[in-house]
Amino acid sequence: MLLASCTAFFEASKDIFSKRSLNQLNLYLVAWAWPVLTTLCLLPAIAWAGLPPILPGFWAALLAGGLLNTLAFLLYIKAISTSDISLTVPYVSFTPLFLGLTSPFIVQESADLGDVVGGLLIVLGAYVLNWRSQYRSPLAPFQAFWQEPGPKLMLGVALIWSITANIDKVGVQTSSPLLWLVALHSFISLGMLPVVWRQVPAPIQQLQHNLKLLLPIGLAQMIATTCQMNALELTVVADVISVKRTSTLIAALMGHLFFQEPGLRQRLLGASIMLSGVFLILRT
Repeated sequence: MLLASCTAFFEASKDIFSKRSLNQLNLYLVAWAWPVLTTLCLLPAIAWAGLPPILPGFWAALLAGGLLNTLAFLLYIKAISTSDISLTVPYVSFTPLFLGLTSPFIVQESADLGDVVGGLLIVLGAYVLNWRSQYRSPLAPFQAFWQEPGPKLMLGVALIWSITANIDKVGVQTSSPLLWLVALHSFISLGMLPVVWRQVPAPIQQLQHNLKLLLPIGLAQMIATTCQMNALELTVVADVISVKRTSTLIAALMGHLFFQEPGLRQRLLGASIMLSGVFLILRT
């Protein structure tokens, strides 16, 4: 689980670097820089390692994973640009819950009672995350969820990632972790280009001009995804993604430290409850 833990830390770091960039740059440029710079950082490694055999199923996995991740990347950046990181990022903790629904159909990995209880804890944590002292109705946190754009967008990301996490395993098994990462991020970079071209004037020039601000995003994403894909070769999808989701707690802390986001105690409590659900899923 060391690889999955490294994934969590660098995933949270990527969120902080992205949020910092969004204070100065167009959100579509930041979203596009994420896969582009990750690809560029990985190219020397794939050139050194060489190309592995490509097995049947790779291209179908790349098409499905590329299209879904293109949408997820755009939603993710939009979510953290519209709401606090400490409020928004914990909602990706729903990914293990959704994995219990998607894994049996894609990679034949089934959930048990512990997974269900863990999923309920994740939902309870989300409830606490949205609770405010002035609320009088027990349904108020659910109403607050629908009024806040960031959490809704991130819940969509969690659903998409519950599917793509399984597709990632197929992609890794039919090629290699390194080739899959390069192919996937290249696909996402090209898939986002039409949107970026319409929303960002001279995107390539802006990427070059703001490289110092954007490069840490690509480096953090490269390390996080490399650790994740190698972990997927060693254990089941739900275990890897569950440990990866500890990034939500790290991100909540970093959001308070670097951006002075309010309500740290409550948001840490909500994120911790969600995290306990994640670890219950992992234990089972």
